[in-house]
Amino acid sequence: MDFNTPLAARMRPQTLGDMVGQQHIVGKGKLLYRMVKTDRLSSVIFCGPPGTGKTTLAKIISNETSHVFRRLNAVSAGVSDIRAIADEAVVSFENPTGRVVLFLDEIHRLNKNQQDVLLPYIEEGKIILIGATAENPYHSVNSALLSRSTVFRFEKLTEDDIICILKRALSDKERGLGEMNIKMSDSALKRLSELCVGDARSALNALELAAMTTDADSNGAILIDESVVEECIQKRIVDYDKAGENHYDVASAFIKSMRNYMEPDAVLHYLARMIEAGEKPEFIARRIMIAAAEDVGLANPMALQVAVAAAQAVEMVGWPESRIILAMAALTVACSPKSNAAYMGINAAIEDVNNMDIGSVPKNLLNDDYEGAIKGKASIPYKYSHDYPNARAIQQYMPDNLKGRKYYIPKDSGSEAKIRARFIELFGKDYFDK
Repeated sequence: MDFNTPLAARMRPQTLGDMVGQQHIVGKGKLLYRMVKTDRLSSVIFCGPPGTGKTTLAKIISNETSHVFRRLNAVSAGVSDIRAIADEAVVSFENPTGRVVLFLDEIHRLNKNQQDVLLPYIEEGKIILIGATAENPYHSVNSALLSRSTVFRFEKLTEDDIICILKRALSDKERGLGEMNIKMSDSALKRLSELCVGDARSALNALELAAMTTDADSNGAILIDESVVEECIQKRIVDYDKAGENHYDVASAFIKSMRNYMEPDAVLHYLARMIEAGEKPEFIARRIMIAAAEDVGLANPMALQVAVAAAQAVEMVGWPESRIILAMAALTVACSPKSNAAYMGINAAIEDVNNMDIGSVPKNLLNDDYEGAIKGKASIPYKYSHDYPNARAIQQYMPDNLKGRKYYIPKDSGSEAKIRARFIELFGKDYFDK
């Protein structure tokens, strides 16, 4: 074993049985386990956070498949590289199976042309694709590729998983640090497992750095405690990646926490995670504006005004002060009464416009100039609303085919409760039941 190779690379599991974590994917009897063991692999995409075993599993498959195995990194791969690997599949002397397993790391970085080049080779069976990405593949990978692949999502490793991996590295004399007299306390193991946030590579890199930079004591032992661990990993890794799957997960949690009435602490937690990960304030401000319109609506019309003002303010202020502005706006949304009536109403109206015979605009609402040019005068005169009490003129507004259709159903919440009460006062208490 070349001990110049990083510990994380040396300690990669060699078989499915050696893998720690991801048992929902590689556990005995699971789909991928059966595909590998029977050598009936089809195209797959591995997605999930860094350091969770995507590349490791691809290497295990390379050891267990009867097909030629090739690897490309999407950052540096070109169309010619993909075509060369596909051509290799048909050279029967070198490749009797007629198929090549291609591991494409960071597949989300392939441009559309490169992804399109892959398609016919996958359809013809020349290439079995294993794609790996830290992004959500449904946002970053061609839908045609996705439809021809099985997506497996890797989860963050648990703290127990990380501790197990670290103990293996400490005891393994052939590939790990077993030949070194390392004494690592249980508290240090636990602390390192917390700090690496489910990333085995980060944990092993920190362990190796600790072992190589800590002087032995008078007995020749290398003592690794919590303080050494914290120095080696420097700072807790924020579980958020602007270019990865966690980007969408944390943003989703932020939005859903704002949506729930009076959940301010969770809102501030997810806001802090985005801020500490270096998210752009403009992105966060847009999410708050959308939540103010979609989830608060007319229950508190001021929420959208606050959100818009915050979006304008962060453009002028920047970090770190923008954190206060964004917190104010997010808390305004979180603590406001909620209504999605405007959101539901416009969606229902658009659904009807796209799927129904909606008919013509009522004649009394036609443009007067247009109507006069066609017929000389309006066949049904328009009633000017301000000539009537409360600016309400009784006449037809909806097309004939949509008479009686109700899109806006105000909630009995916040300011919108007053709007609902006015509807009931005008039309009766059963108006919304019709």
